[in-house]
Amino acid sequence: MSILTGSANAVKYTLFGFNLIFLITGIILIAVGAGVGAVYTGYELFLAGKFFSIPTFLIVIGSFIIVISFFGCWGALKENYCLVLSFSIMLAIIFILELAAGISGYVLRNDASKLIQTSLTTSLKEYGGDNQNATTRLWDDVQREFDCCGVTSYSDWNVTFSDDLLPISCCTVPVGAVGSFNCWANVTSVDVRHGYGCLDGFSSYISAHAVSLGAAGVVIAILQFFGVIFACYIAREIKIRNGITGFM
Repeated sequence: MSILTGSANAVKYTLFGFNLIFLITGIILIAVGAGVGAVYTGYELFLAGKFFSIPTFLIVIGSFIIVISFFGCWGALKENYCLVLSFSIMLAIIFILELAAGISGYVLRNDASKLIQTSLTTSLKEYGGDNQNATTRLWDDVQREFDCCGVTSYSDWNVTFSDDLLPISCCTVPVGAVGSFNCWANVTSVDVRHGYGCLDGFSSYISAHAVSLGAAGVVIAILQFFGVIFACYIAREIKIRNGITGFM
């Protein structure tokens, strides 16, 4: 038999409903973190470690939310003071961590261009050679995918190549081309040589995913803030009706 009546009883079932929502948000956080992490993994040579720490952080938080949501559901239904109190404390901690992750996502978006520019510039000298290393393959993939050449312009390749030569991936091979094909810096047609550097397009692509990390963290943290309030209220009502003394 329920020891809560009236508005407290209504809040109890509202808290139970919120826990189901928390369970879903935990799954969403895991999906967002894993999805963005998978995208970043394809460009890991050009990205600093902090690009991977936030997605991993969200996955851990999402897993933790799924676990503690069962505490909240069971505690609300059984009107167990210790469980509901423990749930509210853990939820408050998760709220702070999520808010921190969300803010970090937005900060990472602002720092993305500078971090990526440093990585791209440093990796220019690692391009080419007798062995097709991972840096060479990734540069070719980025330049083809984003129709770009170099960091800020094709002239960045002067540190690697002489005689105005450029990587083939800096150019669009003409349809029907037969035999050997060279990509030159002095090509005047932008239909052949990519006219823009990779920094703007690539960093915008990475930044957009950083924003999704920040948005997921902040929005879900706001939802959980109300959950903390509900949980604390229910714990207080259970304590009063059971005559429990002590904390809260």
